[in-house]
Amino acid sequence: MSENTTVVHLVRHGEVENPQRVLYGRIPGFHLSADGRVMAKAAADFLAGRDVTVLRSSPLERALETAEPIAAQFGLEVVVDERLIEPWNHFEGMTFGVGDGSLRKPSHWMYLRNPFRPSWGEPYAEVAARMGAAMSDARIAASGHEAILVSHQLPIWIARRCFDGRRLWHDPRRRQCALASVTSFTYRGDQIVAASYEEPAGAGRGQVAGA
Repeated sequence: MSENTTVVHLVRHGEVENPQRVLYGRIPGFHLSADGRVMAKAAADFLAGRDVTVLRSSPLERALETAEPIAAQFGLEVVVDERLIEPWNHFEGMTFGVGDGSLRKPSHWMYLRNPFRPSWGEPYAEVAARMGAAMSDARIAASGHEAILVSHQLPIWIARRCFDGRRLWHDPRRRQCALASVTSFTYRGDQIVAASYEEPAGAGRGQVAGA
């Protein structure tokens, strides 16, 4: 890879052990399931052989555990970057639905008044800003090589929408960011010139609560 070309890979964590199906968000104590660990290894195997010199992760357990096989693959230390964390959300710790979920309570309805910001959590623009800064710093640290950042579905998808020049608000059901997926951005100098997406752990299990 030329000195002017750097690749930053955004890896989503694997499946989480969450039998109650709550929106866990930033709540500590949610770890990868057995399948999630297999997914993390699949992502590490997919990236094997790449010229990776930088590995950073969200501070949440599920991300750090996903980073473990990647760290072993490349002999790198995992550096925590708080900017890669899951966005905060009013509905953390709750189930989200109309039946027995939080939506049955009128006291929660005010948090749904503006889906464009969104009113229930961290503004999309703020997520975009912190992810862009984290990616830029990783690009500088890995200049001429490659970096891996382990994060979460929404931050990764927002980063992708920014590159594609699309509005930040969107239908969550249509995010292209499956569990343990790899979204890669190629930089020429300080500009992103290409993006690609792969699902080394397989498709079909991308939407889970609190991802």
